[in-house]
Amino acid sequence: MEKEESFKKLNVWKKADELAFAVYQATSRFPKDEIYGLVSQMRRAAVSVPANIAEGAASWSRDEKRRFYVIARASLAELEYFLGFSHRLNYISDKDFEGLAQLREKTGKLLGGLIKSFGDKS
Repeated sequence: MEKEESFKKLNVWKKADELAFAVYQATSRFPKDEIYGLVSQMRRAAVSVPANIAEGAASWSRDEKRRFYVIARASLAELEYFLGFSHRLNYISDKDFEGLAQLREKTGKLLGGLIKSFGDKS
């Protein structure tokens, strides 16, 4: 079990988990008619980031690790769009949007550094 839980020590996973939690909190205030639309898509994208980081950390091969980290980065990009779109719809306040955008940016920088540590294949 030690290998599978090593992801919890990664700063990038901690930041991604914090972001996913914040997205769940923010989307709980969205209109109820968005529960199967934007809320569902945002939450899936948000939890995909730390989940793929965890899966990558538990993988044995370097190529497989990197692949999961790249998937996490793609989910983060998807989430970035959803955050901006939700903000434009006034589902997210300016203050909440700024906080979520900062968390997303910090997560992205950490994730980008992790991916680069595996060599440039992007």
